[in-house]
Amino acid sequence: MKAVCWHGAKDVRVETVPDPKIINPRDAIVKITSTAICGSDLHLYDGFIPTMEKGDILGHEFMGEVVEIGSAVKNIKIGDRVVVPFTISCGNCYFCQRDYWSLCDNSNPNGWMAETLMGYSPSGLFGYSHMMGGYAGGQAEYARVPFADVGLFKIPDGLTDEQVLFLTDVFPTGYMAAENCNIKPGDIVAIWGCGPVGQFAIKSAYLLGAERVIAIDRVPERLQMAKEYGNAEVLNYEEVDVGEALKEMTGGRGPDAVMDAVGMEAHGTDFMALYDKAKQAVRLETDRPTALRQVILSCSKGGHVSIPGVYGGFLDKVPMGAAMNKGLTFKTGQTHVHKYLRPLLEYIQNGKIDPTFIITHRLPLEQAPHGYEIFKHKKDNCIKVVLKP
Repeated sequence: MKAVCWHGAKDVRVETVPDPKIINPRDAIVKITSTAICGSDLHLYDGFIPTMEKGDILGHEFMGEVVEIGSAVKNIKIGDRVVVPFTISCGNCYFCQRDYWSLCDNSNPNGWMAETLMGYSPSGLFGYSHMMGGYAGGQAEYARVPFADVGLFKIPDGLTDEQVLFLTDVFPTGYMAAENCNIKPGDIVAIWGCGPVGQFAIKSAYLLGAERVIAIDRVPERLQMAKEYGNAEVLNYEEVDVGEALKEMTGGRGPDAVMDAVGMEAHGTDFMALYDKAKQAVRLETDRPTALRQVILSCSKGGHVSIPGVYGGFLDKVPMGAAMNKGLTFKTGQTHVHKYLRPLLEYIQNGKIDPTFIITHRLPLEQAPHGYEIFKHKKDNCIKVVLKP
């Protein structure tokens, strides 16, 4: 089969690799009909996530048709059309039973690697390093799905791939990020980052009752999308002092909740942004917490900080004194996708949201390297790339 393979920083290739096979009774093989490039994939593309190996298959947003099932899979049949959550979960452990699906105890066979860095291991992830399980990803023609009786979500007739593809990651990620803001009626929410997750977070914040959403970015087309499709007020951080602007827009109080939908490769315009970039380049710091510093300093006293943006290791100069003294509440984590599949599908079916609004590019799988290039460098007004195997 054809698959998108990682060969090092800035080097992804479409290659012919062996077809996946059933290796466990709870496995299934899915013929992939649609897949996507996620902002999190750029951390792999840029070489900032450890334990990647040459030839690893990328991709964790994918869906398709079941073509083979293991003997223990009874609730899915060949021919079913399914989406695949990017977090791999067993369904039976302490954490899965409590809806903490991305913290599954049993799905990461390389948990010892994650434990070395994090103390405990989260769940396995598709196409996201050997530290996260070493699973082949879904930017390919076929994929093996472990724990298929739990992980495969059947799609009802009448919905297109593009309407449901983002249930695999960015839609539930944006929704959980908004849910973590503990939004109350009348709240003002500020969101750093207007990529796909940020766009869904804007929509979700309104669905959960926010009165106003303020979106911060520097890319004109992303800000335009946030304004036009998300009904957000927008700030370009290259043109204004974001902290001062937020004070003025909120009567001096600051946003009730703030969100870092940027993560470890944040850009900035001040000295600290240059400091982070230099330290990250020589691996004295793994992540650039420019956005995280701003959300902490900008949030209202007693407010909530939500962090869906991916961080990989260690941060420098994080203002924890401000966080503690302002009484902020932090919530973060990889998304518990399984928890949100049915309610978000209902939003789509009821017409409350059409997830296809974020798609700007549709490419054949063979053009994945070009897709990575334009997505990484914000070329051709690229916000979201869908690949068709």
